[in-house]
Amino acid sequence: MRVGLLAALLAAAFFSGAARAEIKMGVGAPITGSDAAFGAQLKNGAEQAVADINAAGGILGQKVTLEVGDDAADAKQGRSVANQFIGDGVSFVIGHFNSSVTMPASDAYNEAGVLEITPGSTNPQITERGIPMLFRTCGRDDQQGAVAAAYLIAHAKGKRIAIIHDKSTYGKGLADETRKRLHAAGVQEVLYEGLNPGEKDYSSIVSKIKSVDADIVFFGGVHTEGGLLVRQMRDQGVEATLMGGDGIASQEFAAIAGPGVVGTLMTFPPDPRLRPEAAAVVKEFEARHYNPETYTLYSYAAVQVIAQAIEKAKSTDPTAVAKVLHDDGPFKTVVGDLSFDAKGDVKRADYVVYQWRKGPDGKITYFQLDK
Repeated sequence: MRVGLLAALLAAAFFSGAARAEIKMGVGAPITGSDAAFGAQLKNGAEQAVADINAAGGILGQKVTLEVGDDAADAKQGRSVANQFIGDGVSFVIGHFNSSVTMPASDAYNEAGVLEITPGSTNPQITERGIPMLFRTCGRDDQQGAVAAAYLIAHAKGKRIAIIHDKSTYGKGLADETRKRLHAAGVQEVLYEGLNPGEKDYSSIVSKIKSVDADIVFFGGVHTEGGLLVRQMRDQGVEATLMGGDGIASQEFAAIAGPGVVGTLMTFPPDPRLRPEAAAVVKEFEARHYNPETYTLYSYAAVQVIAQAIEKAKSTDPTAVAKVLHDDGPFKTVVGDLSFDAKGDVKRADYVVYQWRKGPDGKITYFQLDK
């Protein structure tokens, strides 16, 4: 009887432990601050993906848990979030959004053997550092800078181009990549300036744009400063067309900029919400009255990629999973099939040009241009 009782207790303990087994993921993003709109996208995308995976039985029969860390778009806070995740035993991280945050956070994750996939950090140096545990589902600024420059070269011949950036790793990086491509084609800007993020008054920058009689302002930065720059340009009678990158791909950009945003140009991949692979998930978000714009689905895809790699590796060890990500693929996701190169970059560059204008419903949003 005692032997039978002991066996029963051991079996109960075993199955109880198995039931409690879980895969810990974290999402690091700017949940508060001026970039909170993008933080919400990363958080919502990851949460929905985890919920869908758990509803389907988890990964390798294990439940996935998701911890949220607010980096407030600050590099030091991002490192703190990384240390918190590591201390909590998180093995896989979706994040961060800002390139300036991902850079230091990724060092911490790599040292701790944590696998990280960023859905939104596009600075080339993130993956050029040769970190084997770091990947991204988005593209790179040298790719979208090339697309932006090619568009300007083809469509803005003879136009006076000013280049403004927000001094961030992302914003200055994108501006410099675009500038480099323009210079290679013999196009010289009439103004190159950095503005201070977080300020409310950019009248001095607008005055400089006005003084050089710019026709086009290429802006490297995010929607908050970009929106204020457009609004204040229009207030001072500057009708120059603004062109930005994925950092202004948010409806909040139009809300901040006002009616003068119409005509603004922007680089971003083809709208992932329109992909057939995303149809069911988009409906899930719509049922929650949430618009899965910009990086929401790239965050969802990051979780999908991790889940598939764990299944292929038959292991939850981040190093084994990273090897699968580097060696295998493609992985089926809501943003299409993704494969990764030796650096951790996706093996496709699909940036296109959009224009902000009024839609049939009278609302201002972005529409992909044919050419």
